[in-house]
Amino acid sequence: MNIGWNIETYLSIAATILSIIGSILILKINWKRYGLLFLLSAVVGITICYIFVGLGFYQFPYRLFPRFFKIPFTVILTIFPFYVLFGVRYSPRSWPWKIPFYWVIVHLGMSAETWVHQKTQLIKYSQVWDVWDSYTWWWIFLLIFEWVGGMIVPQESRKPLDAEILRFGRIGWFILHFILITTIFLAGYLIGRNQ
Repeated sequence: MNIGWNIETYLSIAATILSIIGSILILKINWKRYGLLFLLSAVVGITICYIFVGLGFYQFPYRLFPRFFKIPFTVILTIFPFYVLFGVRYSPRSWPWKIPFYWVIVHLGMSAETWVHQKTQLIKYSQVWDVWDSYTWWWIFLLIFEWVGGMIVPQESRKPLDAEILRFGRIGWFILHFILITTIFLAGYLIGRNQ
């Protein structure tokens, strides 16, 4: 086990614990349906991650269990499914409003990944992988599981965000744009500063 007094250990443990707590809160709503969605997204997330590491797209220099896994297994096992559960639980009913909802989720995830890539040893991209590749795969992963989640989780177990709060002039519109603009500039600043 690779635990030390460093930022990588703190982030790995904190991310795992917070995503477990968030997932449990959603799993309590309908543990069979959300549990199935959790397992499917965990297996797919771990598989994709292993494939991409095997292809040399990126690597994880610091892992909690380096002898057993080439990826940060506990983090991938918990964060990706939590993102999926959160998205399926709260995404608006209609697709034109799901896109801005997921846009915020992807931007928050990518901002965290960009910061982690720039400031820690948790993930390092190879020459054939960059932020846009991760950004694209976040979208693909989450939108596929939104569709899958729509088939697994019944509507009565979901709590879709009211699209009205995302319309122009409403609080959701301001929050959405604040997050998007802030994350675009923050990620751009981090990437630009290190090149």
